[in-house]
Amino acid sequence: MDNKPVILVVEDDKPIRKFIGVSLETQGYRCIAAENGKTAISLVFSHNPDLVILDLGLPDIDGIAVIETIRPITKAPIIVVSARGREREKVEALDCGADDYLTKPFSVEELLARIRVAFRHANQNQHGDVHATEKFRVGELEIDLEKRRVFMENEEVHLTPIEYKLMVLMAKHAGRVLTHNYILNEIWGSYAGGDVQSLRVFMANMRRKIEKYPAQPRYILTEVGVGYRLADE
Repeated sequence: MDNKPVILVVEDDKPIRKFIGVSLETQGYRCIAAENGKTAISLVFSHNPDLVILDLGLPDIDGIAVIETIRPITKAPIIVVSARGREREKVEALDCGADDYLTKPFSVEELLARIRVAFRHANQNQHGDVHATEKFRVGELEIDLEKRRVFMENEEVHLTPIEYKLMVLMAKHAGRVLTHNYILNEIWGSYAGGDVQSLRVFMANMRRKIEKYPAQPRYILTEVGVGYRLADE
């Protein structure tokens, strides 16, 4: 029985679709492909893929509409790839249920890294919150979730309660872009209006505490106009 993860590639550009498919199959994934949104939705119903790579600029229906249609019926991670670079569309895709966003052109190595992150998160969600009793570590940054302590290069970093909650939230979704609204709602609840400026201040303070070069962060990365991402590799 073939236990390879099945990835649905939704891309109307045939050379790009074929290139992505070949690249993924050489890494041990099994690919199915669609060149338009309606076929993609049909394949999600019939094949239940483990992950979806979705171009937003499809010839029949918009990629955002595809996300809104398939998200209620599948827990598969959705990675959007698109030539659209405008922040508003990135935010819309992520808020509609996409798990990650890559702007064309991108390297195969970056796509594979995002796929690994997406599968890791899907596995964590399936088996419960593994972070509850574990340590999170990336580079020289370590979060002891049981003792609620943060270390950089083995030296303890003193974070405020809000800063710690932000750090844990990003660690839980390390490698994924979290929109401003998502972070505000998760940390402060139903947040009227969403104070993005205050969030920027918190992130700047955290960078000063953990980053060796805050102006060139290694760990807390900004997705301009969209949100933040904690590095995981």
